[in-house]
Amino acid sequence: MHSLSHQDWLEEAKHLNIATGLFLDGQYVPSQDGATFDCINPADGSLIAKMAKGQAADVDAAVASGLRAWNDRRWRGLAPRARMQVLYKFADLIEQHANELALLETLDMGKPISDVLNIDLPEVTKTIRYFAECIDKMEGAVTHTAPEALHLILHEPLGVVAAITPWNYPMLMAIWKVAPILAAGNCVVLKPAEQAPLSCTKLAQLFVEAGGPAGVFNVVNGLGPEAGKALALHPDVIKLSFTGSTAVGKLLLGYAGQSNMKRVALETGGKSPQIFLSDLYDLDAAVDRAVGGIYDNAGQVCNAGSRLLVHRDLHDEFVKRFIARTAQTYVPGDPLNPATTLGPLVSHAQQRNVQGRIQRGLQEGAQLVMGRETLPAQFAAGAYVCPTLLVCARADLSVVQEEIFGPVTTVLSFETDEEALALANDSVYGLAASVWTRDLKKANHFVRELEAGVVWVNCFGDGDMTQPFGGYKQSGNSRDKHMMSLLSYTQSKSAWFNMGA
Repeated sequence: MHSLSHQDWLEEAKHLNIATGLFLDGQYVPSQDGATFDCINPADGSLIAKMAKGQAADVDAAVASGLRAWNDRRWRGLAPRARMQVLYKFADLIEQHANELALLETLDMGKPISDVLNIDLPEVTKTIRYFAECIDKMEGAVTHTAPEALHLILHEPLGVVAAITPWNYPMLMAIWKVAPILAAGNCVVLKPAEQAPLSCTKLAQLFVEAGGPAGVFNVVNGLGPEAGKALALHPDVIKLSFTGSTAVGKLLLGYAGQSNMKRVALETGGKSPQIFLSDLYDLDAAVDRAVGGIYDNAGQVCNAGSRLLVHRDLHDEFVKRFIARTAQTYVPGDPLNPATTLGPLVSHAQQRNVQGRIQRGLQEGAQLVMGRETLPAQFAAGAYVCPTLLVCARADLSVVQEEIFGPVTTVLSFETDEEALALANDSVYGLAASVWTRDLKKANHFVRELEAGVVWVNCFGDGDMTQPFGGYKQSGNSRDKHMMSLLSYTQSKSAWFNMGA
């Protein structure tokens, strides 16, 4: 599966069968008005496909499909272990279709195909299997009450849940939501990001092939201001789960209030600090993880460690090694080449956005010490941005404060631990953070004082399905992964029996 050459992948791409419809009631269908939108390959600007563009009427049809499946209990009415077996089969089919899914994702958003095969897809199947295993592990409670009473606390599914997911990890971010939604017994309407919908549409088909009932998992491709807004306003959607920008998250909260006060789970922006204290145990290891923490996936990561806070005694040597390590590790290339480590950004619009933010930072006083290398001519048509490092003297620069969502990082120096904490917490975001130190007492202090939902010590990005993922402040209010994600797609019911009557 992972041994194909660059030429092999190019040939495979020529024969790829792309489903362009919405996925409703277990089948692909066009949008009701026949509207489409272009799916563009960011590596060269070519047209991949014209996708059916779902709008309000299509959202109504998708929610109605889910509501029918909810009302007749075709999914939630199955025994827990029967639902488990469907999800296990779903994961198996994803593995069997790994090459096809990898091609769809690579062509669609520019992610290097080796990353899709070796990182994203294994995490997708691991997520599905984890939540499948949780299905019959959910427990209610029998509380201690008077002997003439019996009190039960039950966890029940919600109904039709909407998920709006981003383009940076199209399959994985979708499955982080879809897997627990389904495991809890709900029906789901997924709206993938319009920049990268191809792999998510295929996932829904594989769920039905695995034995999932039609109508339980529907996909509406379309634009955020149309299909996304319609889902957020829909009165029959009982919960909305969203990963994306903070600005859009705020809009969705408003739409929920305007409609049925649906629950809204948000995982939004980030500007994660990586803190390097003077007593860290291995500078090369720290630099290596710092480089990966920002430039993996071309920096298109919500928790990317895009603020490097380095003790003054380490600063110059850290920057020197950081530049050298980046040059060794991240070289732009064709994402269908298994050797490529840095693909394009998801779109030319995002490329222009990132380049504009770099330019603004330079105008504000940031110093460019790495970036803006001339790309080989064959990549000129792609949405590439070279790994960029900006040395900053002030924390109020826009490149330090604002999420850029590209391969751009800033470095600031500090002298004291408390200064480092103040710099780290000087952000409207609070998704993740890391601290590097050999002092356990200092590490504990930083863990407790950092305003972030995830804190790594002497590492960055580590974890597994037992680790809840989500943030503080304007990074949102939800938690993906872990059993608490599954429970968040249920509601509790209190049942009191009068046994003495």
